[in-house]
Amino acid sequence: MAMQTTAIQEDKGNGIFHKAMSSEKPVWIPGPVIIGAGPSGLAVAACLKERGVPFLILEKERCIGSLWTLKTYNRLQLHLPKETCKLPHMPFPPEVPAYPTKQQFISYLEAYAKHFAIEPMFRQEVQSAIYDARMGFWRVQSNESEFLCQWFIVATGENAEPVLPNIEGISDFKGSLIHTSRYKDGADFKGQKVLVVGCGNSGMEISLDLCNNDAQVSLAVRDKLHILPREVLGRSTFSLSMWLLNWFPVKLVDRFLLICSQLILGDTHKMGIRRPKMGPLEQKNSTGKTPVLDVGAFSKIKSGKIKVVCGVQRFTASGAEFVDGHVENFDSVILATGYRSNVTSWLKEDSFFNEKDGYPRNPFPDNWKGKNGLYSVGFTRRGLLGSSIDAQRVAEDIARQWNCETKHLRIES
Repeated sequence: MAMQTTAIQEDKGNGIFHKAMSSEKPVWIPGPVIIGAGPSGLAVAACLKERGVPFLILEKERCIGSLWTLKTYNRLQLHLPKETCKLPHMPFPPEVPAYPTKQQFISYLEAYAKHFAIEPMFRQEVQSAIYDARMGFWRVQSNESEFLCQWFIVATGENAEPVLPNIEGISDFKGSLIHTSRYKDGADFKGQKVLVVGCGNSGMEISLDLCNNDAQVSLAVRDKLHILPREVLGRSTFSLSMWLLNWFPVKLVDRFLLICSQLILGDTHKMGIRRPKMGPLEQKNSTGKTPVLDVGAFSKIKSGKIKVVCGVQRFTASGAEFVDGHVENFDSVILATGYRSNVTSWLKEDSFFNEKDGYPRNPFPDNWKGKNGLYSVGFTRRGLLGSSIDAQRVAEDIARQWNCETKHLRIES
C-alpha cells in the first residue's frame, strides 16, 4: 500500500519551505533535512544553497543560534580569533574585533542566515528519526509533523544539553544552585559567597565575572588541566599553534606552549592547578579536552581574589564539603560542568553515533558521513572551524548525488 505524503514546495528565497503544517500526512522533503539552526546547521545550509540543493532546517527553539542566544552569559567572548570562527562563504565584518563578543557573534549568525536566505522551521523538536529500509528514506518525527527525506543531517552539536553532576547531597543545598546555561551576569551575585564547580573556559570566565562584580569566589578544581595565555607574542595562541604544527611535531609545539605559559602566567601548580603529563595539543587530539585560554582569571587567582579549592565531596544544606575534608558555607553554587550531545536519545540507529557519548564513532576527519544518507556536522571536537570543514564536505557529497539524480530526471523527461 503506497504511503500518502504532502510535498513541501521549493521557495525562491530558501531551500524548501513552508507548507501548511496542519496536514496529518507525512511531509516529503526533496532535499536533506537538517536538525539544528546553530552555527553547524547554518553552515551546512549555506553550503547546500551555494550548490543549488534545497533543504529544510528544523530547530526546537524560537531562534537561530539558541545556545548562544538563550544559554550563554553576557560577558562571553569567542576565545579564538574571528578568522578561525567564521562560517563558510562569509567573513566577519571588518569592524568586529579579533575576539567577537556574544552579541557580535549572534549578529553575525543572523546576518549569515539573512545573506543566504536561510529560514529554519522553529519550535520543531525532533522526537525520533529512523531510517525506513523498506522504503529507502528517513522518517523524522517532530512535535508537530512527520518529515520524509533521502538525506538526514544531524547538526545539533556537542553542546545540546547541560551536564548536571551527580554529587552527594546536591539536592540538599538550600542556596541558589544553577548551571552555567542559566547564568547571565555577575552583578546578580554581588556580595555573595559563590562556589563555581568546574574549571573549563566557562568556569574560569564566570569566576572572573563574579570577581569583577564583588562576589567572593571559590573555584573547585577536581582534575588536572592546562591553562594557556590567549595570546603569545601578540598572536593568538591557537593560530600560532596551528602554524607551528606545519613545521614541528605536536610534542615539540606543546613544549613551546608550556614554556610560554610558564613565562607569561607563572607556575599554575603553586596556585592549586596541576597540569597533566600529556601536553595541551596532544591531550586535545587524543581526548578532545580543550585547554583553558586565560582571559584574566588567572591573575585574580594569583592575587587571591579567586580562591582555588579541591573537588567537592558532597554538598550540605549551607555549602559543601571538599575531598580534603574542609567544609565551607556558600550563598550560591554555579555548575560549570559543561554540556553533552543528546543525539542518541532521539536518533534510532546504532552504527554511526556512539551511544555512550553521542559523538560519531569515527573520529575527525572521518566523522561526517554514515550510512543511508546520514551525516553529521559539528561533532569534531574542533569548534567552529571543525563545523565549517564538516559542512563543506557534507554539502559537496549531497550535491554530487543531487546533481546526478536531477540529471537522470532531465534525461528521462
